[in-house]
Amino acid sequence: MNIFGIGLPEMAVIMTVALLIFGPKKLPEIGRSMGKAVRGFQEASKEFESEFKREADQIAESVKTTAEIEPKQIASKNESDAATSAQN
Repeated sequence: MNIFGIGLPEMAVIMTVALLIFGPKKLPEIGRSMGKAVRGFQEASKEFESEFKREADQIAESVKTTAEIEPKQIASKNESDAATSAQN
């Protein structure tokens, strides 16, 4: 079991020290608040990741659309330039 790079022996030492410092009455409350904080961080992380992916997909789609349209615009501009120079 490895949580945040902390193994089981280290976790036991941390829990023992916390029990000695805060006492048995305060420890469940601290555990709940830490659990809520970790859950909030995970939700924010997932939201950030989904927003980042959405923006990356939009940029990729924009680049793809531009790559498809640009050669057509260049070809039509070249044709109009050729027609203009032929008239002169």
